[in-house]
Amino acid sequence: IEQNSIPAGTLVTGFGYDDSLLEERRHPTRIDLDEASTVHPIVIRHVSGHLAVGNSMALAGAGINADTQNPAGGIVRRLADGSPDGVMEETAMTLLPDAMASLTPERFAELRRQALKIYAGYGITTIQDSNLPLEYIEVLRQEAAVEAYPVDMVAYAMANPISDEVLDSIELEKEYSNGFRLGGIKFTLDGSPQGRTAWLTEPYREGPPGAADDYVAYPSYEPSEYLRRIPAIIERGLPALVHVNGDAAIDLMLEGLEAIAQKGPLPDHRSVAIHAQLARPDQLDRMRDLGVLPSFYAVHPFFWGDWHRLSFGDERASFISPLRAALDRGIPLTIHNDSPVVPPNIMRLVSIAVNRETRSGHILGPDQRVSVIEALHAVTLGAAYQYFEEDDKGSIEVGKRADFVVLAQDPRTVDASVIADIDIVETISRGVSVFKKSE
Repeated sequence: IEQNSIPAGTLVTGFGYDDSLLEERRHPTRIDLDEASTVHPIVIRHVSGHLAVGNSMALAGAGINADTQNPAGGIVRRLADGSPDGVMEETAMTLLPDAMASLTPERFAELRRQALKIYAGYGITTIQDSNLPLEYIEVLRQEAAVEAYPVDMVAYAMANPISDEVLDSIELEKEYSNGFRLGGIKFTLDGSPQGRTAWLTEPYREGPPGAADDYVAYPSYEPSEYLRRIPAIIERGLPALVHVNGDAAIDLMLEGLEAIAQKGPLPDHRSVAIHAQLARPDQLDRMRDLGVLPSFYAVHPFFWGDWHRLSFGDERASFISPLRAALDRGIPLTIHNDSPVVPPNIMRLVSIAVNRETRSGHILGPDQRVSVIEALHAVTLGAAYQYFEEDDKGSIEVGKRADFVVLAQDPRTVDASVIADIDIVETISRGVSVFKKSE
């Protein structure tokens, strides 16, 4: 604030704090943020994107006080006197001021183009942007119509808050238009394991400060609503991504599909269990039988593996992102970074899937490591299959799209410890070079 001479009353925001790396091992509160300023509203977002903190001025400006009720699917954390402590979980984050709302459309467009270049620099030729409001999807569509995106973007509409009528109006776009298409919808059923809001069937070993011994977190969407709405989506052939980190959330996703399957064979729906961090072995069996594709958040062992050992205990933490168990069952899968939570570094993602080494050097679940080829398949052919694009993308073959990357070294032959350091030399999208590493 001082460095930039920000005028009093101006909203100050930040993103990416990680309580697992803080000495206090807790979230900052409004009291902590008040030490930075009491004349600027301040809002900072947790690295997971599932929690945020406001200072006293931000809370007051948003009308958040002791009388504020928890919204459905969220929690306003409180001090002993019942007043908000500033930490907002899940849907409660929407009560705080939104910094993005202050950006002009021109600045927003500029940032998007910068992001596309960043992704291309990591060797990515197809990007997923999901959980989007329909109005924002239309902005992306119009933007691509004016100037084609250099790499492909597949958008998924936010399903939780929209009405049945609006949901029914969403149509799958199978073909790209100037590098953009609408790929389906996304439900969010729970929170994040690093934020300790992933919905579990068994209690956390160590929950948030002040949590009861039987704390299992909570659904971020009404379970009965998900179960009611998913049949029509599957029947229409509209692809569905479902954000599920905890095993209770995964149970809910699978129960919805099992209810449909009881009435007749499921179509080729390829519903995606997004993150699927705490999937149990029996749930992997059910995914295989139902045709569910897990997209594992496979960077977790490095970034939060040590934290997960505290949160869940060694046994559950060691089965985080169970790639080996899924592949041994013949389940098609993908892996991802979930940017901007972490940068979209594909080679580091592959490295973590292969090594599963935590920040402290512990090997988290060595039996869940995969080979380099299996990890590369998950971000190429596996990803193309998830998008119903396996006939056009995912491998270098005659008749397929000329989307590929040139690497400085062969990840199949280097030592596994240096896979993350392999440079992207060039990225080709639709036969055109969209990134070249400067000498």
